Amino acid sequence: MTTNEPRPGRDHPGYSPGGQGPLPQQANPTWLGHVQPEFYRPAPANDRGRFRPAPLPALPAVRSRRRSAGVVGLALAGGFLAFISLFMVLPFLLGSTGISGFVIGFIASLVPLATVLLTVRFIDRWEPEPKALLLFAFVWGSVVSVAVTMLVQPYFSLVAGPASGLDYTTFAVTVQAPVVEEFAKSLGLLLLLLFARKHFDGPVDGVVFAFTIAAGFAFTENILYFGRAIAESGDPGTDLAVVFFLRGVMSPFAHAIFTGTTGLIMGLAARRWHNGLSVLAFGVGLVPAMLLHSGWNSMGPNFLAQYVLVQVPTFLLAVLVIVLLRVAERRLTRQRLKEYAAAGWFTGAEVDMLATGAGRRAALRWARSVGRGPQMRTLLHAATQLAFTRQRILSGRDVPAHQLDERHQLAEIAALRAAVVG
Repeated sequence: MTTNEPRPGRDHPGYSPGGQGPLPQQANPTWLGHVQPEFYRPAPANDRGRFRPAPLPALPAVRSRRRSAGVVGLALAGGFLAFISLFMVLPFLLGSTGISGFVIGFIASLVPLATVLLTVRFIDRWEPEPKALLLFAFVWGSVVSVAVTMLVQPYFSLVAGPASGLDYTTFAVTVQAPVVEEFAKSLGLLLLLLFARKHFDGPVDGVVFAFTIAAGFAFTENILYFGRAIAESGDPGTDLAVVFFLRGVMSPFAHAIFTGTTGLIMGLAARRWHNGLSVLAFGVGLVPAMLLHSGWNSMGPNFLAQYVLVQVPTFLLAVLVIVLLRVAERRLTRQRLKEYAAAGWFTGAEVDMLATGAGRRAALRWARSVGRGPQMRTLLHAATQLAFTRQRILSGRDVPAHQLDERHQLAEIAALRAAVVG
């Protein structure tokens, strides 16, 4: 990596005479990072002509400590709620499955759980979320949302059941379960949006958190279904195999797709709006999640035909959306770092290294060969965070505070860069 950077000038992409932003197609490489012209501003110029840390104001460090405390506090609160919820959820599971059914169900449920969590890891590779928040999401889904569901369902049934005009079984499967379960799961998303906004700032973040919550909920629900197949059947081996095939093979992503739509919509809102309007997306996002959940639960005698004609295309559409989100995220990172390069902070080659998959892989291979793999990985993550901080600045939200973060991150990247170069 070099430290002699070009100064910004008219021959660099992103140069903006008179303080006006570049052409829309330059500033907006994808729909994911659309910027209104009135909010666009050039990246701060590197007047020294070299990538060196600038003196830092005290405020960014304070903000960083507060945000770290917010993440830790949310994780601790989630742990406390999970501990309280266990006193309700665990006896219910053991009473429904018995000890042997619970143990076998727990082990069998690890398979679909691993499938979904590995997918989460793949989606989250470009801009990894803090492990504490992912742990909060999983704990919320696997324990707290289950307890909320158990508490709310009787009241919802009492109020909405008679008004629906449906028999109890149909109501419970097609209305009660979708409404109450999606509400309980998505409450965790709402808490993440309110108390960890820095890390819930786009649709990819929303999908990652929603998939993690849903993976936890499905894990606990699978323990119940698999355990019951053992405890309540005259042929437990066969019944377990059937239930496992239906839930663990044919539909491990069902809950993830349901709740993922809520996370996607909340993330899109968070990218563009302030907290107040973003919270409204919680209610909007629940609607498609509940409809998808109800549609899944409504499949009856024609299950196989509906699965092939409806559920498989829905799954493929979800895969396509995730792929498009990842592509858009990479393009956005590249564009924002190019704007820093135009301001003299990076060279074009460094942008290619920091903002492309091939460049990152090559950089990590080189760094590992000289014993600096962890430093390079941290630098890549920091560069991605810098690009997303710039996106927050260009969104027009809380601009002065994010500009302080930007200065702090530029200085941090300078130190990381020196550690990598050696």
